[in-house]
Amino acid sequence: MFIDRIDAGLQLAERLKEYKDKEVVVLAIPRGGLPLGAIIAKSLNAPLDVALSKKIGDPYNKEYAIGAVTLENIILSDAAKVDKEYLEKETVHIREKLRIRHDQYYKNKKPESLKGKVVIIVDDGIATGNTILVTAELIHSKHPKKTIVAIPVAPRSSITMLEASLYIDMVICLDTPFNFHAVGQFYKNFHQISDEEAIAILGESTQPP
Repeated sequence: MFIDRIDAGLQLAERLKEYKDKEVVVLAIPRGGLPLGAIIAKSLNAPLDVALSKKIGDPYNKEYAIGAVTLENIILSDAAKVDKEYLEKETVHIREKLRIRHDQYYKNKKPESLKGKVVIIVDDGIATGNTILVTAELIHSKHPKKTIVAIPVAPRSSITMLEASLYIDMVICLDTPFNFHAVGQFYKNFHQISDEEAIAILGESTQPP
């Protein structure tokens, strides 16, 4: 059990300390991954950026991810058998949201170059892992030196899937509980991060020391 995202970020930063002052970019999945990402980036003396991807929810249970979308690509779970029209509409809708978020997040900064860097993807936890998977695939096309996934909590099955990915070199997960229902159950304080908070966190990370 983590107190909050700050607690989880500090614990992950400790596990990643060997990468301090190296050629690293911390890539947080908004919005929940940003508080952790900011802590890790500061600890490692590395820049913080965001990975713009979003899950596609099952038509009958929106909280259950059947895939994930970025502005450039899409990935579906092997088990996903969904109406093509639903999938197309959801993809268009999600990409509209991602474009708005892109314009908000990059109003005062440019995306970090990932070429030749150790890229650390950070989120506050994962359920299916599809969002991380599509993010890692996108990062791979940017030619990083190494891609690491760092998360506080996830089901063992999702970690196994990520470890099998050709696009991920290492997975660091602090806890893989047997009785996993949702990420929030492993935090005492798990308030939703607003876009305003996320933008502020990213903005503060780009300020000169």
